[in-house]
Order: sequence, then structure tokens, then C-alpha cells
Amino acid sequence: MKNDNLKSQYRVNEQIRANEVRIVGDDIESMVLPTFKALRMAEEKGVDLVEISPTAVPPVCRLIEYSKFLYQLKKRQKEQKAKQVKIDVKEIRFGPQTDEHDYNFKLKHAINFLQDGDKVKAYVFFKGRSILFKEQGEILLLRFAKDLEEYGKLEMMPILEGKRMTIMLAPKKATSAKKDKPAPAEKPKAPVKEEKADNVG
Repeated sequence: MKNDNLKSQYRVNEQIRANEVRIVGDDIESMVLPTFKALRMAEEKGVDLVEISPTAVPPVCRLIEYSKFLYQLKKRQKEQKAKQVKIDVKEIRFGPQTDEHDYNFKLKHAINFLQDGDKVKAYVFFKGRSILFKEQGEILLLRFAKDLEEYGKLEMMPILEGKRMTIMLAPKKATSAKKDKPAPAEKPKAPVKEEKADNVG
């Protein structure tokens, strides 16, 4: 299915409508030719004429086997997709009066999430009249952020939205910790003594 989508994006050979095109390809000097001449050249070389830049004036076409062109395109798309780092947001929920054991359990989870490169959205959920404890919720979230400062940086201070008070933490890159450390000072090198030869008369 994806192949069909790629095929419909590019005109090839007789599908090319422009009167003249700029041709490019392996071991070919870029030049502008009437389309029928470019088609003849492709035929002589046993390859296809593929329109790779239809909006250029004149359109740019490549002399290449169409199947090879599609393969290269798919490979490039795959590589680009692999380079895109997907960051997930993991949610951690607290009550306004979370006990120490539960707090530490959630702290451990948050450390794991941040070390895996995920963001952490921590929030205190206030049920009914527990909204009266919103200061407690804020203190809890700020403590949470402080306990995680080695692993993540606070992107958003506690903010109350409806019944939720939320903070957002982004993972610290492993390299940034190294960068923060000052480089060890180099020991001054001992001056090299130059021995002058005495002229013997």
C-alpha cells in the first residue's frame, strides 16, 4: 500500500507533461533537454526518466531505474523515521495526603521514566473538599521535583487546572551532567631548559 502511495507521487517516463526537463543522474552532467530527448537518453541507458522535482522550472528528472528509485526513497524514509526520537509523557498521580511509602514508590517510577528519556507529568488530584489542601499538594509536587532534579528539569511550576495541580519534568541528557563538571585544570608544564653550547676558542 505504501509503495502505491509513493508511485502516485512521482511521474515517470511518458507521464511527464513538461516540454523540457533538467536531467540529473549518476555519471550524468546536469543539463536541460526537450523531454522527448531525455526519454530517448533514458531508453538508451536502459533506465527510466523519473520526475523528482515537478515544481522546478524546468522540472528536474532523474535517470534511474524506477524500482531502484522507489527502494532508495523507502530506505531514506525509514532512516529518517529511525532518527526521530519519540518522547512519551508518563503520568504519575498523587492524592493530596500521599503517605511516604507511596511517595517513594512513585519517585522510583519517575526516575526510571526520566532515565528512559520520557517526560513525567506529575499531578495531585483533589476530590471534593480535599481542594482545601491545595497548598499541601503544591508542597508535595515541589518536593517531588527537587528529589528528581538529578534526573529531570522542571519545565512547568505547579499549576492548578480544575481539580488537578500539575508539574512537568523533562529528562536531563546524560551528556549535560558531564558538561556541567569543570574540566580538570592542566598542570603547568615545567619549562624546558635550553642548553647553550659554549663556543670553544
